[in-house]
Amino acid sequence: MSSGGGRLDVARVRGLFPGLSDGFVHADAPAGSLVPESVIRAVSQAMRVPIANRGGVFPASARAEQLVSGARSAVADLVGATPAGVVLGANMTSLTYSLARALAKQWRPGDEVVVSRLDHDANVRPWMQVADETGVQVRWAEVDIETGELPVWQYDELLTPRTRLVAVSAASNAIGTRPDVAGIAERAHRVGALVYVDGVHAAPHGLLDLRAMGADFLAVSAYKWCGPHVAAVVADPGLLGEFWPDKLMPAPDRVPDRYEAGTPPFELYAGLTAAVEHLADLCPAATGTRRQRLATSMGAVERYEGELFGRLDRALRAMPHVQVLGAPVRPTPTLSFTVSRMRPRQVARELARHNVCAWDGDFYARELFDAIGVNETGGAVRFGLLHYNTAGDVEHLIESVAALR
Repeated sequence: MSSGGGRLDVARVRGLFPGLSDGFVHADAPAGSLVPESVIRAVSQAMRVPIANRGGVFPASARAEQLVSGARSAVADLVGATPAGVVLGANMTSLTYSLARALAKQWRPGDEVVVSRLDHDANVRPWMQVADETGVQVRWAEVDIETGELPVWQYDELLTPRTRLVAVSAASNAIGTRPDVAGIAERAHRVGALVYVDGVHAAPHGLLDLRAMGADFLAVSAYKWCGPHVAAVVADPGLLGEFWPDKLMPAPDRVPDRYEAGTPPFELYAGLTAAVEHLADLCPAATGTRRQRLATSMGAVERYEGELFGRLDRALRAMPHVQVLGAPVRPTPTLSFTVSRMRPRQVARELARHNVCAWDGDFYARELFDAIGVNETGGAVRFGLLHYNTAGDVEHLIESVAALR
């Protein structure tokens, strides 16, 4: 998913984030990133001028239209899609529930959906619940517990002519695994199934390409890549036109608007656009269209984060009192671990005493952690790096975990 050349000027990048002034090492990015000044300013400026709802004939309404169209274009550039196929919403979970209900209107008893043990629950439970309501069978793709990989070959056995949808993650928010989504999608399309990809955790760590992945639907959340708390699901506009979500009668029938319930947070859409611009401008060598700048910058991000994470991963795996969960071949800069004789919440508290922000629990990867067997003792502790982390941060994380011995 990487592309382009160039390197990050990390000192410059860190200067963009006022939140880094608190003196903590922020290793909690998988749960939500810090926000750069440009995004804060974009939201603030949007709230300083009159904004009305869409559809009016006066300037305040026109500003709302511009903010919506700007956000659609930004997300389209982020994932290599068309703005007319970008559905905006409050969060990935709500959008997925809405899409699940819309798609399930065409399912019949005896049809099948395939979900994965690797996924965040937001790409599992909505499909299971609508399947239960419609008499559709749920089939499971299993994770290799030792490696944390999601083997592609099992889909040859799971998929049948009755499969209507395959839900899969582009990257695990818990252990970093990046499955072969394109390989899974190619198998799904052979039997006529649609593919719904959770790209929430993958988006901050490399260039996403809707078509290359073979995704029919791709979900992303801006707060994972330095934006506000809004999200999007992206698809071909023609595909969106085949389904009818639940909506209010006066709400527009056109795509993608008919998928967007209620009055949107226009000011946050300004922040979403600014967050995409932030990603596109991370690498000084990035030139051309916004999509081209994203390719260069996200390629630099992927290389930089990979170098940092390699050091962290190797060091933690070498500690006898630490067990790192899984060993994916090409992970995002994310790992979960346990510490001997300490519950995850105890570990997180001790790390906080060392000025480290780290989450403990199951990270909504409930099925994965049940399969691994760590939920009974409180889950695990997670470190996740982003482009504002440094080699010094990594050394501090290593020293802090070593001190737990």
